[in-house]
Parts: sequence; structure tokens; C-alpha cells
Amino acid sequence: MDLLELLRQAGILALLSLAIDFVPLLAAIAYVARPSERRLALMRPLSLAGLFAALAGGVVGFLHVLAGIARDSEPFADSYRRVAAGGSEALVPAFVGFGCLTFAWLLVAVGMSRSRVEP
Repeated sequence: MDLLELLRQAGILALLSLAIDFVPLLAAIAYVARPSERRLALMRPLSLAGLFAALAGGVVGFLHVLAGIARDSEPFADSYRRVAAGGSEALVPAFVGFGCLTFAWLLVAVGMSRSRVEP
């Protein structure tokens, strides 16, 4: 399954959590471009929002997987592949969110080394 197909099948909550996960990254890019105390202070709550969005996106994905198991009339052994595929898809928002946060804070570190702003 390619990335575009995965995005087409994602629910609105997964897409929303993915969108929120990119906000701290954009704020970090703005901080690297022009470091300031105000932008650094904004990174903290945006990072928390990104963290919670990543966790919520993963949890919602697993909720959908568990609901699918409950609705499935097939024996568990037959639905194991679908459970594994759904579980891996449920981890996509968490993976993207944590990756964005990692890169964002690396950019903040670069911005802090370029400026005289104290943490």
C-alpha cells in the first residue's frame, strides 16, 4: 500500500492528528529562520499539542482495529493478518508525530546555537 492510498483510507481524526503533528515542525523552521524568545516559548505548547495529537491518532487507530475485531465473524486466526495490518496503520500518526517532533527540536537546537536566547 502506497502513501497516497493510506491517506485516502485514513479517517478524519487520523488526518487531523497528522496535520497537527506538522505544526511544531513549521514553528521550529520559523525559529531557526529568526530565533526569538517568543518563538521559543511557542515551541513548548505546540510540541505538547503535537505529542498529544500523535498519541491520540495512534489510540484512535487501535480503537478502530479493536472495533473491527469485535464486528468480525471470522475466527481470530483468519483475521490475524487484518489485525496486524490495522495495527501497523494505527501506528502511522504516532510515527509521523514523533518524527516531526524530533526534527523540530533538532531545529530548535540549531536555532539556539545561532542565537543568544536562553532556554
